[in-house]
Amino acid sequence: MTPAATGVETTQVYCVYIKATPEAIWEAITSPEWTNRYGYGGDVDYDLRTGGAFRVHASEEFLAAGAPPVVVDGEVVECDPPRRLVQTWRMLMDPGLAAEGFTRLTYEIEPAEHGGTRLTMTHDLDGAPGLAAMVGGELEDTGAGGGWAFVLSDLKSLLETGARIAS
Repeated sequence: MTPAATGVETTQVYCVYIKATPEAIWEAITSPEWTNRYGYGGDVDYDLRTGGAFRVHASEEFLAAGAPPVVVDGEVVECDPPRRLVQTWRMLMDPGLAAEGFTRLTYEIEPAEHGGTRLTMTHDLDGAPGLAAMVGGELEDTGAGGGWAFVLSDLKSLLETGARIAS
């Protein structure tokens, strides 16, 4: 199956405006104290230097459902806190998705003209049609979740209100 056959773009770009500082957003993306509080949960483990390792450890809920201890892994390609983080990203929860290999994920964080901060996330998914469908939210009706749109919406809600969307 090719990405064109799924109707999912191989490069997905998401932009969200958040009423928070760039530093707060950076912390929420790179700190396990934050990442287990939004999206699908799980503690991140970043070695925030070029070539450093990246891992997402499964939440208790995911472990109970049979997920492996590390659900996503990768490597830091570029790190410029609190403005830019580029990394590789590979989903390990499903053998088929893991076999698609590493993709490239970029976070760009910059003050917005009208206040707040603009977070732009670009996920280059060339050669990973299954992952593109999943993170694009195409599989939401199958129980795979709403992908990056859900994760970023939940992050925004948490930073702005102190509460997440999902309960």
